Amino acid sequence: MKITLKDGSCKEYASAMSIIDIAKDISEGLARVACAGEVDGKVEDLRTILDKDCELNIITANDPEGLHVIRHTASHVLAEAVKNLFPNAKVTIGPAIEDGFYYDFDAEPFSREDLDKIEAEMKKIIKEGKEITRFTLPREEAIKFMQEKGEPFKVELIEDLPEGSEISFYDQGGFVDLCAGPHLMSTKGIKAYKLISSSMAYWRGDSNKARLQRIYGTAFNKKEDLAAHLEKLEDAKRRDHNRLGREMELFTTVDVIGQGLPLFMPNGTKMIMKLQRWIEDLEDKEWGYVRTRTPLMAKSDLYKISGHWDHYKEGMFVLGDEEVDKEVFALRPMTCPFQYYVYKNSQKSYRDLPYRMSETSTLFRNEDSGEMHGLTRVRQFTITEAHNVIRPDQAEEEIRSCLHLTLHILRTLGLQDDVTFRLSKWDPNNKAKYLGDEEYWEKTQDALRQVLIEENLPFTEAEGEAAFYGPKIDTQAKNVYGKEDTMCTVQLDCAIAENFDMYYIDQNGEKIRPYIIHRTSLGCYERTLAWLIEHYAGKFPTWMCPEQVRVLPISDKYLDYAETVRKALAAEGVDVTVDTRSEKIGFKIREARMAKLPYMLIVGQNEEEAGLVSVRSRFAGDEGQKPLAEFVAQIVEEIKNKTIREEEQQEQ
Repeated sequence: MKITLKDGSCKEYASAMSIIDIAKDISEGLARVACAGEVDGKVEDLRTILDKDCELNIITANDPEGLHVIRHTASHVLAEAVKNLFPNAKVTIGPAIEDGFYYDFDAEPFSREDLDKIEAEMKKIIKEGKEITRFTLPREEAIKFMQEKGEPFKVELIEDLPEGSEISFYDQGGFVDLCAGPHLMSTKGIKAYKLISSSMAYWRGDSNKARLQRIYGTAFNKKEDLAAHLEKLEDAKRRDHNRLGREMELFTTVDVIGQGLPLFMPNGTKMIMKLQRWIEDLEDKEWGYVRTRTPLMAKSDLYKISGHWDHYKEGMFVLGDEEVDKEVFALRPMTCPFQYYVYKNSQKSYRDLPYRMSETSTLFRNEDSGEMHGLTRVRQFTITEAHNVIRPDQAEEEIRSCLHLTLHILRTLGLQDDVTFRLSKWDPNNKAKYLGDEEYWEKTQDALRQVLIEENLPFTEAEGEAAFYGPKIDTQAKNVYGKEDTMCTVQLDCAIAENFDMYYIDQNGEKIRPYIIHRTSLGCYERTLAWLIEHYAGKFPTWMCPEQVRVLPISDKYLDYAETVRKALAAEGVDVTVDTRSEKIGFKIREARMAKLPYMLIVGQNEEEAGLVSVRSRFAGDEGQKPLAEFVAQIVEEIKNKTIREEEQQEQ
């Protein structure tokens, strides 16, 4: 048997060998740090027996795959610790994930004190250095084995496997868990770990099934790496828009109103208004869009024509019962079918295209309660939605234009470095979900792919993420906890115009079906606000701040001059307030700083007599005295240019 190692060297053995024994033959030191083996490109357990020629790479904790094995083993140690402390808990699943691991239990909710006790129990298990062994059982024996252990969730998992399957288990010193592996050779290979939190979860992600308790943890090979990760998590908590947005009184939620239905406070409303006015002016005055305003609901007839009734009904809020009511309505989940009738209101020729219709649209989607999260996934939201009706020969240029608009907006917001791009394709194994045939999808996907390549935008491809009518270029971003969401999208639709009998008159007087580009430029305002809060940790660029300047009179004697300063700024469109409270100036300064304001202007006798303001900024601290007119001109220019100061960039 010939084993080719990663460095190209070869080892030959007369008989079959396990991966761990081959590692020992190479080096005892390598065997001690080995986590798994990569055999012909596939990650395998160290206990795997090799009996034929192959390529082998020994994976250690320095490899991502090795860290994954450590975390998977840590999840089993967590399960054993929970069973030791809470014998009535039932185990379900416990995978390694991107930044750690979790395990779900059928148990009472866990407190932070419980997690601390579980962590201490894990320490004992790890210190014992329990050897971990693997064994298999035929499916029927495996079912009986887990029934005897009183683990119904494991029994269900095994019963879902094909008859005749050989089921693998891992035994760590008496605690046995159903698992495909791979795992470390013993528990002592876990060097640094931490239980992070607990939350509720549903068995198999189904809200109709058992409510479980999920414990999240993480593990690293070095304590230094763990410490750095925990520091990163603390920074994430500091930036979390759910916490920070409420502290800054940007938004709130109320149980009696409903989940996924945020209330925007004056500060948050003002920020969204600034973004909305900017986007509408940008699209209409600079990018050639016309603006529409369409109803928030429609009869089911409209959605049946568009295909949403067949492809998207479960995600809609339906008002009425088709079997009882003469007319059934639904709140709109998107604007496209409404805008098609704006297009159809008058006949268009080839010279009228592209015809770009944009709308600040309030939409409604019946998201699952388990998916709700702050402002990033809600049931009512407002979006910068547009539908560009184009000739087929304009497709490439118009897709490129939509991408350029998105990139311009991202650069202005300072978010361009936060995003990745994804080509979202159909799922050829689920053709009934989509309009069009295989040729249609290959053609439209190729068109989007070519634009991404020519624009030199690195991208990934994802099957099954397309809309039912066409593929998409999705602009993706992660929140502070690493969860990815779509922020903006450009979708090519060459099919749905047929449903609505949309056409234009070409040079020969013939009726031709147009293509449609569905796109968002800024995307969802709620999700974008969450993104901005987390990106800037609440220290927004001056132009988008709800309060840009606060005037702080040293005492009540200077309230009149403070009002003069306020009026001079307000006259130029600056959002400015005066702190009229009879508090000491130090207290006022501290409060303004806590509010993350861009500027505070301190005024007293010297400033009033000379027409000055003493400037303190979030960016540079004490900037000294300036003539009032000079400061007004400075901040007006900063707002007009949508400047992002260097200190704000550092917040990233």
